[in-house]
Amino acid sequence: MFTAFLIISVLPVRGQQEDSLMIRKIADEILLHGEAWNNLRVLTKEIGHRLAGSPQMAKAEAWGRKALEQAGADKVWLQPCMVPHWVRGGKDEAWMIHNKQKQPLAVLALGNTVGTGTQGITAPVLLVHSFDELEQRKDEVKGKIVFYNYRFNDQFIRTFQAYSDAVRYRAQGPSRAARYGAVAVLVRSMSHATDNIPHTGSTSYVDSLPKIPAAALGLRDADRLADLLQQQANVQVQLKTYGKMLPDTIGHNVIGEIKGSVFPEEIITVGGHLDSWDVGEGAHDDGAGCVQAIEVLRVLKAVGYRPRRTIRVVLFANEENGLRGGRKYAEEASAKKEKHVFALESDAGGFTPRGFGFTMSPQQLEKVSNWAPLLRPYGVYELNAGGGGADIGPLNRTLGTPVAGLQPDSQRYFDIHHAPSDVLEAVNKRELELGAINMAALIYLVDKYGL
Repeated sequence: MFTAFLIISVLPVRGQQEDSLMIRKIADEILLHGEAWNNLRVLTKEIGHRLAGSPQMAKAEAWGRKALEQAGADKVWLQPCMVPHWVRGGKDEAWMIHNKQKQPLAVLALGNTVGTGTQGITAPVLLVHSFDELEQRKDEVKGKIVFYNYRFNDQFIRTFQAYSDAVRYRAQGPSRAARYGAVAVLVRSMSHATDNIPHTGSTSYVDSLPKIPAAALGLRDADRLADLLQQQANVQVQLKTYGKMLPDTIGHNVIGEIKGSVFPEEIITVGGHLDSWDVGEGAHDDGAGCVQAIEVLRVLKAVGYRPRRTIRVVLFANEENGLRGGRKYAEEASAKKEKHVFALESDAGGFTPRGFGFTMSPQQLEKVSNWAPLLRPYGVYELNAGGGGADIGPLNRTLGTPVAGLQPDSQRYFDIHHAPSDVLEAVNKRELELGAINMAALIYLVDKYGL
């Protein structure tokens, strides 16, 4: 009985020691010989922004295929899917007009929106702070530009909560204003930065309502316009945008995998989205997630680890303005009756990792929570219920796949999210690598022990 107790108690300790040594090996390989930063440099500086349908999208797909091959994937392929093709069409401009004075405003047209045409739209501005206020003042809307000045809630410590709270004004605002006869919409940028750089992002029109132009305002100009409107009633804005939708075109998920040695039919997916908005370089959103996912595959090969299950890296197409890549991946997985046992996404920037969020059963989360001491030396100290990512969400909804998302420190993310300032220089090499270390460690543990 005493001997049995020793066997039972010692085995977990030995397992933890083995896992700790393997994760240290993974960390050393990434910190000393990692390719994530160099891959991100090529993606951002040689290809740049890569909106779905753009020439850069095709270049990024070719880059992703080559990077996965060089990382040591057993197999790499392109999974085609139809993607939307929106183009900005020109330089977005706006001016605030009051007492015969015309002052420029920093604006970016929202993705998927129609343009104003070369003449632009000049109209009085109606300032509202919420959808409730819009409803209360609906009789004042006709013929005006509605300005949604809804601020990020600074009381949310987790800034993604502030984004989730505010983003409805970007997504739904144009159609809700169009219902009452608005001719255009301005939206306070989805950010709590201190600069005046506007942030774009997608909107969704309601087909039964008129499609009107919409643009995001830089935060300083949003404050300036709001202050003037609260003092004076006769303020106009002239807005010029040129966006238009072209016919859908073919894009691709870029996929590479290492075949499992014991349970090859069980698939673990790890990925990020390859597309970005057409401003900036998409360095944090989501070049960082793509190169971290590629690094997971590379490091497992480099340290000589033979996965028990198939490890599949997916660089998803069209997350930003359609989510076509994530949906296509789940649809094909369902049609082929593939067994997807876990999926991990990095789409919250390449900042210092703080934790992972999981959408899975309580029993599975309890098992994962036991791995916390193995991740803590590398900066991850939170393993929370609730998390995943937009591109792996369809896997969870379609197949019931347990999913998780890397949760880096979020305090700086919305300073640059969907903005021209999302460039390589905003990414710290060490932080990027620490994210890749923790992702690789989690994939290793899920592969070894299952869920």
